Amino acid sequence: MKILVSVKRVVDANVKVRVRSDGSGVELSNVKMSMNPFDEIAIEEAVRLKEVGVATEVVAISCGLAVCQETLRTALAMGADRAILVETSEELQPLAVAKILKAIADREVPQLVILGKQAIDDDSNQTGQMLAALTDWPQATFASRVKLGKGTAIVTREVDGGLETIAVDLPAVVTTDLRLNEPRYVTLPNIMKARKKSLEILSPAALGLNDIKARVKTLKVTEPAARSGGVQVPNVAALIGKLRDEAKVL
Repeated sequence: MKILVSVKRVVDANVKVRVRSDGSGVELSNVKMSMNPFDEIAIEEAVRLKEVGVATEVVAISCGLAVCQETLRTALAMGADRAILVETSEELQPLAVAKILKAIADREVPQLVILGKQAIDDDSNQTGQMLAALTDWPQATFASRVKLGKGTAIVTREVDGGLETIAVDLPAVVTTDLRLNEPRYVTLPNIMKARKKSLEILSPAALGLNDIKARVKTLKVTEPAARSGGVQVPNVAALIGKLRDEAKVL
């Protein structure tokens, strides 16, 4: 079984994001970049499925600038067998990424595609669902447990009311939630081994894609409103008064 995993290069989760002075977006110059945390979970799950003998190959894919090779090398160090970079300078929105992944899926013919449920830079939570629509494959989103059987994936997913367990036929698209697993620490020996693994670079045109332009235009990005600091109150009556008059919760 071949598993395809999508990974994205984003601002590191521990970095305080700053908005550009002109409000056109987030400042990326001299900022630490890392793999999207949900995509780390996706890679970890695919590698674990290979380690238990369910999967035979894990292929990592990323889209974007040449620097995305660093993210793919991290995926290779975590245990992916090979990687594919679809290199482009275009602004890639969820639909464009889904089109690219669909083209790669047609080329690689995986039995399972695993993605992070969302990227922490735009929080769109759309790519997995769009990919499932384009491929006409079943989908299981927000997965907190994945078990593969013969031609079927049993997925436990997190919903508002608790947990829901569903069965989907393979090939399928699965998106990962935080509680699916804990990604492994990448060791130096594995980083060195990753340098020798295959990393193929393609262009959208090579995949037959001529329309990956952005459909949504960002008008302005602003910092969230500053929050006032906490205050101490002398007694319960004063607390209730503040909750009623200022917080408006009573």
